[in-house]
Amino acid sequence: MAVAETQLYAKVSNKRRSKSPSALLESLLAKGFPAHIAQKALAATGQKTIEDAAKWLHSHCNDPSLDDPIPQEYALYLCPTGCLYNHLQEFWKESKRQCGKNRAHENFPHITLCDFFTCEDQKVELLYDTLKRIGDSFAQRFPPTISLSLHSSTSYLGFFVGDSHANILKEFAVAFSSEASALADCHVKPCLKQLHLTLAHKFCPHHQKTLEQLAKGINPGETCQWVAALYSRDMRFVHYQTLRALFQYKPQNIDELMINAGDFIYVDPTQQSDVSEGWVIGTSHRTGCRGFIPENYTERANESDTWVKHREYPFAPASKVFTQTANEPNVKLNGQVHAPVTSRSVTNVLSLQNAVLRRGMLVMRHGERVDQVFGKSWLQQCLTADGKYYRADLNFPSTLPKRKDNVKHFEHDPPLSCCGIFQSRLIGEALLDQEVTVSYVYSSPALRCIQTAQHILQGLKLDQKVKIRVEPGLFEWTKWEASKVIPNFMTLTELTEASYNIDTSYRGNIPLSSLVPAESYEEYVSRSSAVVKHIITACPSKGKGVILIVGHGSSLMSFTRPLIGLPARDSSDFAEVVRKIPSLGMCFCEERKEENKWQMVNPPVKTLTHGANAAFNWRNSIMED
Repeated sequence: MAVAETQLYAKVSNKRRSKSPSALLESLLAKGFPAHIAQKALAATGQKTIEDAAKWLHSHCNDPSLDDPIPQEYALYLCPTGCLYNHLQEFWKESKRQCGKNRAHENFPHITLCDFFTCEDQKVELLYDTLKRIGDSFAQRFPPTISLSLHSSTSYLGFFVGDSHANILKEFAVAFSSEASALADCHVKPCLKQLHLTLAHKFCPHHQKTLEQLAKGINPGETCQWVAALYSRDMRFVHYQTLRALFQYKPQNIDELMINAGDFIYVDPTQQSDVSEGWVIGTSHRTGCRGFIPENYTERANESDTWVKHREYPFAPASKVFTQTANEPNVKLNGQVHAPVTSRSVTNVLSLQNAVLRRGMLVMRHGERVDQVFGKSWLQQCLTADGKYYRADLNFPSTLPKRKDNVKHFEHDPPLSCCGIFQSRLIGEALLDQEVTVSYVYSSPALRCIQTAQHILQGLKLDQKVKIRVEPGLFEWTKWEASKVIPNFMTLTELTEASYNIDTSYRGNIPLSSLVPAESYEEYVSRSSAVVKHIITACPSKGKGVILIVGHGSSLMSFTRPLIGLPARDSSDFAEVVRKIPSLGMCFCEERKEENKWQMVNPPVKTLTHGANAAFNWRNSIMED
């Protein structure tokens, strides 16, 4: 146990006081659970039901910290519901799509009334009582609508609460803090600075104008019922990253962690330096157990995804009802549950703004290549003595395209594996499902890229309509070519004869003969910038179609950063990032024609994650002793 946790353990152990147990606690005690563990389960589940607490205890039966009296941290938020809540959620969604994730997306729309504070498990009910009493005393004074005005800077965007209404909210926060501190023996600090509802925080400065335009689509005077809500979080993991498991993982070794799809994992970034590449070490929110998990089984989650809502007090002009709720924004009025009213006004405004985003550019890495699976000597594994190709493993392609020069040129210009072909078609089908209109396709001259483009077009059902423009300037940084020479690529005629849908009339911006081996990083950056500008110029801007560029891992940065006006990364940082880009990793830029600029937004589809599958020899595994 860390020193800080040891000190906290001693502090809270000395402050335990007896209190008559609640009905929930009595039920758990009757089941044989020790009082301190039962109270911990109730606090961790929001004291809602016996079933929730019992399920938590069952899941945490192997939690090494189960006996530690480390309390939860609590905060009091004022949260909007109704039409305003819907508008804010639309903004959250659209700002993330157009500008990527920022700090505000870690949470949900709220005004902070009291900062996080600790409260012993056995005294949490006193906080509930305090919230109801203070809420009742302020119910008549609470404003029917809260005055909100938009404020913006290069790193912050949000609504500030008007002074007169802010004063009432601060009085409410002070009253709650004073009584909770006295009754529950905890230190509660009210928020007395400028009260605000954050829309975006710590975003890229060049996204400010876009975010402002989206925020102007929100009417802060819309119908809204404000709810004062108590939330809690596990104080041990405040500075950790939160991951969400995408798939189930069953441990193969004793130091690995069992996870189910949807589980949350707490990961300390400072403890990952000695972990093997592709793995992370973390603690399960569901079980409290710690171990290693494969990183590609997870995605980043929001900080608030693991928080627990305890009690809330809805401020309503006609009725003041203290409710116990789940995590939905629904509220109880006069004993009935009312779902927020859906409003179309913000959606219409956002749709109108999206209409000016005429063009998009989707940059994608190729699919899985054979040498990625079978190593650099892959060709030697599938050539007969007389130099003919045969399929040595089902993940080798069934045939190789015909080429006039030596078949050994495939060694430095490898094709996709069968899994790579399947991946590419799957991405195309996903783009079709999202109704993405691809108008132009550009590909690196590398065979793996051309094949990826071909199978994506097949998935899109566009393989007979859109031709592939082979652009030599899209080839990767030649310094990374193991052969130290530029590979002998298949000619346009050979590609056409092999049934690839090639635009034979297209002439590349950079001739193949101009590619030089072992070019400098500056030369590669300059080449990439020139090529992407040529492509944008060559594709008419009248339509809404997407320009698909199929290249290499390095393409994602080298083609998008100059387009959105960012300088090239340092070469060492560049290499580190490229190493982590998976097969068919992608990024997406959209044009804002009215601003004469491009910006990064979320890709229209998710990327594909798949695990390693080692070769299996049944004779060695089954027959040999």
